[in-house]
Amino acid sequence: MTVTEPAPPSSPGAAPKAERWTAQWKELYAEVITTGLCTGCAGCVVTCPHDVIGYEHEEGKYKPFHLEEELGLDNCIHGEKGCTTCTRACPRFRAWEPAADMHLFGRVREPNEMSGIWRQLLLTRAANDEEHTKGQDGGFVSAMLNWLLQNDYIEAALVSGVEEDDAWKAKPVVVTNREEVLATAGSRYTYCANPLALPEAKERGFSRLALVGMGCQTSSPPVMWDRKAGKVSKPFLFNIGLLCSKTFDDAIFPELFEAKYGLKKQDMVKMNIKGVFQIWMKDGSYHEIDLKECHKWTREGCKNCPDFAAEHSDIATGGIGKDNDWTLTIVRTELGEEVINRMIADGVIIARPAQEDEVAMKLLRTLSIVSRRRWPEFADQAPSVGVPPPKKKEPAAAPAAAAPAADAPAADAAAPASPAAPAADG
Repeated sequence: MTVTEPAPPSSPGAAPKAERWTAQWKELYAEVITTGLCTGCAGCVVTCPHDVIGYEHEEGKYKPFHLEEELGLDNCIHGEKGCTTCTRACPRFRAWEPAADMHLFGRVREPNEMSGIWRQLLLTRAANDEEHTKGQDGGFVSAMLNWLLQNDYIEAALVSGVEEDDAWKAKPVVVTNREEVLATAGSRYTYCANPLALPEAKERGFSRLALVGMGCQTSSPPVMWDRKAGKVSKPFLFNIGLLCSKTFDDAIFPELFEAKYGLKKQDMVKMNIKGVFQIWMKDGSYHEIDLKECHKWTREGCKNCPDFAAEHSDIATGGIGKDNDWTLTIVRTELGEEVINRMIADGVIIARPAQEDEVAMKLLRTLSIVSRRRWPEFADQAPSVGVPPPKKKEPAAAPAAAAPAADAPAADAAAPASPAAPAADG
């Protein structure tokens, strides 16, 4: 097993020397792929220099697998010869959280920083009516992508689009202009491994990219940078994170929405999650579905994910709080702060302090804690540092004629207005 802590100094006063990184696909398969830690982010797939890691972007899978036959599914010839790129790119392999923290912020998060390290907390919305209307909640991500493209920060962005014959089947796509950005706006709530669009971006000659994705995806570039994965990490110049507590398998459409409520996928025009699953239909009708009914279709890769707040993005964003018209925006890095301040100065977005929305502030902490509690004890424990234990339920008084009280959720585990999936307009 690879030792990643510094080796003891050879003599008093000598600088610590880190041991050579040797972990490869064999360790990734044993420690992440088969243990429930893998989120299906596809970081290992798109960075593999030998193209020997495949990915099945379909319901019930969303996991990488090894393509070579010589050593089977659980080992790699290139890894045996010294290739370690896949483990360097994995945002769930060993001490991934401190690695990304140190690279981005020069320190690890404090125990009370449940939603990660940040510089500014804002509520934002697009000033442009088209971006605001077509985007989710405040339309902030659409406005930011358009601004980044127009101001030459990036050449293209990796985002979630949809299949031509299915407006709700997400697929990774490359966007390069305002028209394409607006065409992909809105949330889908099923999983999309946006990094899978990287090969297309490279084929088209783009080398300065933004990545829009959930925390499981946006942690990958800084982990790669810290672990020195090489040139594969260089195209990612800006990281936009989407607040996310889970995504759903595509089967939720026929098996719940249509089978129980008669809501056909092809007749839906918009969806959102604000404590309930909200669905708007082409006929103008609006429907709400209890999130408890949706839990059965939770995607497997989300069940152990500890990162609600996309803690390693330049800017994280999501539609939580009391107002559907504004986007909670977490500015994390120096680059993110430069971009947000310039956008405000240019009049591209309208911003106000997030602390004005007490509901959003409470939900940000609550949902970050709930997600961190999912992280298993067998994995590196950095994501669990500072996480308070669930509050104990007080025994209910039992009057002589009363029936036993039903179990109630812990106070800080309930999320009456929370998103259960990506809550932004990527």
